[in-house]
Amino acid sequence: MHERIRGLLAAPPAELDTSAGYLDLLGPAEEPAPTPAQRVMQSRFLPHIYERLWRPVGFNLAKGWPAGPDTAEENDLARRWLALGRPTDPRKPDMTVLDVACGPGNVTRALAEGVGPGGLVVGLDASPTMLTRAVAEPTPGTVGYVRGNAVTLPFADDSFDAVCCFGGLYLFDDPESALDHMARVLKPGGRIALLASRRPNLPLLGLGAEAAGRLAGLRVFDDRELAAALEERGFRQIRRRALPLMQFVGGRLG
Repeated sequence: MHERIRGLLAAPPAELDTSAGYLDLLGPAEEPAPTPAQRVMQSRFLPHIYERLWRPVGFNLAKGWPAGPDTAEENDLARRWLALGRPTDPRKPDMTVLDVACGPGNVTRALAEGVGPGGLVVGLDASPTMLTRAVAEPTPGTVGYVRGNAVTLPFADDSFDAVCCFGGLYLFDDPESALDHMARVLKPGGRIALLASRRPNLPLLGLGAEAAGRLAGLRVFDDRELAAALEERGFRQIRRRALPLMQFVGGRLG
């Protein structure tokens, strides 16, 4: 698996550091200084409660629970928007998929349920504590993990059929650069799916969300910002689903 991932890298290292169970491309000196929100994501405690408490409660409330989509619906949307198969399909596409800011691998594993045995799903994150949790979970043979910088992706141009970033873009220091790299590593015709923050249209709620985001080091995107950013990078067939404090945005490159 790690050798397959090496083949996707723009500048493969002479020796692969896989001692922790994932391919580590970040030395200590290269790790960016974290914002308050990033510091939480890189803590030792959060990975243990992320899938059972942090994400279901926090995300579902931001998505408008109980009316908004739950985690299973969110995973189904990701597979559909990326043109992957359904878990129950007898035959699934052998696609190469990148999950940016994969955390403990919950979305990565859900994406893997939509690819065939010849496919590959790569989860990338900068947090060693999150990746340690990811590799500790039962993992299909089509999944591998990389510790790397999501803002300057380490992969070669035109490497992936699909890119997913669910719950990470608003944490990045430079989300515009991250989107540049997501577009760069996609093959022509490749698809992208994002789940990001949303600034409510109501003035007081919008100002409150933006102020809270600044304090935590989070970017809060308005209703047109991400769709316009994808269009600027050559994406077409843009689709968007707005939720109270979050939004799904996707498209097809070229």
